[in-house]
Amino acid sequence: MVFYYVRHGDPIYNPDQLTPLGHRQAESVSRFMAGCKIDKIFSSTSTRAIQTATPTAEVLKKEITQLDFTNEKHAWERFSVEFADGKRRWIEQSDQFRNILVSPEVFALGDKWYEHPDLAKFNFGEHFDFFRNQIDEFFASLGYEHDRKNRLFHATRPNDDNVALFAHGGFGGIFLSSILDIPYPQFSTRFSICHTGVTCISFADKSGDVIPVISQFSGTPHLFADRLPTAYYK
Repeated sequence: MVFYYVRHGDPIYNPDQLTPLGHRQAESVSRFMAGCKIDKIFSSTSTRAIQTATPTAEVLKKEITQLDFTNEKHAWERFSVEFADGKRRWIEQSDQFRNILVSPEVFALGDKWYEHPDLAKFNFGEHFDFFRNQIDEFFASLGYEHDRKNRLFHATRPNDDNVALFAHGGFGGIFLSSILDIPYPQFSTRFSICHTGVTCISFADKSGDVIPVISQFSGTPHLFADRLPTAYYK
């Protein structure tokens, strides 16, 4: 299986939709995705993600299956924090938490990063489990069972499907760190996904065991080909 993670196009967050540029980006990425011969299309339940996925679905004549747990509102509720100025931000976007997330102490905790004394009160461990369980259930439905103890997948139904999920940047940090078995602090502080950036992950079967490998992260050749701007931020 080859799995494609695609962030939505340039958005308006309220009301939830794409900007005119976002629609152009969605059309642009649809031409790229058509060349990937996508077999299954999934999308967040947010309007901006569905609008991004729609041109690809139309070109390939595929249905869009919506997954509510990938809607960024759930990630925002669990992985953003209100600061003294009254504004909420992703934890990795504040100087205070970013420095904690990259600290040797958090690094040493590995998968238990959320047990750091400055993070424990926010229940990030419980929140991460909320997503981890649903992500694992999703990949099991695709034929790949996550063995978190050994940091790999078991191919219960090996296949050559090309699968695409259209979702979000903030949620993408949780999603990709989860399936790649990279602790969230290490991933979220160092990787940013561009609007309609395409991340390609190969689930190549090796005697029943699969270690997902990224062959492209947040690729934007479609935007360059169509002379559309790129912006790397959350």
